[in-house]
Amino acid sequence: MATHVPEVSVVELQSLLAAPNPPRLIDVREPDEWDHCRISGAELMPLSQWPQRAIEHLKDKAQPLLIHCHHGGRSARAASWLLEQGFADVRNVAGGIDAWATEIDPTVPRY
Repeated sequence: MATHVPEVSVVELQSLLAAPNPPRLIDVREPDEWDHCRISGAELMPLSQWPQRAIEHLKDKAQPLLIHCHHGGRSARAASWLLEQGFADVRNVAGGIDAWATEIDPTVPRY
């Protein structure tokens, strides 16, 4: 049974990223997608390199994490895995970078 993954909208994401202590934003897309476009401040941890990259780079299970991909499917899988590993504050970005490009920053190229 899959773990329920809480979600945030890209509007909420924009607000959270502007906060004094923003959560970590993890991009689970692949390097070629990252090279095409990205959200400022995101960290690339491709799902194809999961879970080893997550284990190496995500040590604080209490740290707030926002996970995103292109549309939200891969990031939901990554977020579910993190929750199953005991991470306490993990949310999936609904609609991913595509929603970010359409609703928040139209300068971000869509694909």
